[in-house]
Amino acid sequence: MVEQPAGFWIRFAANILDSIFIAIFFTFIFGYVIGIGDLSQILDFLYLIIVPVVWYGYTIGKRICGIRIVKMNGENVGIGTMLLRHLVGGIVYAITFGIAIIVSIIMVVVREDKRSVHDFIAGTYVTYNEP
Repeated sequence: MVEQPAGFWIRFAANILDSIFIAIFFTFIFGYVIGIGDLSQILDFLYLIIVPVVWYGYTIGKRICGIRIVKMNGENVGIGTMLLRHLVGGIVYAITFGIAIIVSIIMVVVREDKRSVHDFIAGTYVTYNEP
């Protein structure tokens, strides 16, 4: 059962905040200061996979916005869930040349449970509920 689903704009704001954090921390530090740009992309991906697992579904952006990722049964996400959400979801978005991204946006806007394509793939949703 989906409880207190987070809608499009709050999810969008959390993604912007995460992008700012990633750009400042990983890209600047590893890309410009240390000079290892490729490492920055790997760390970006690991951030999106590992941080929600160890921090009860939060990333820094989601924590600031008061939302988090959970499994459909209300349990915390694991590595497998996050890999499905980001890796497999990303592959689906790439294979469809971005059309699935547009479908995801529409789904989050109009569906009552606010679940996107990658949420369905991973069996997750984004909620305001605290752990």
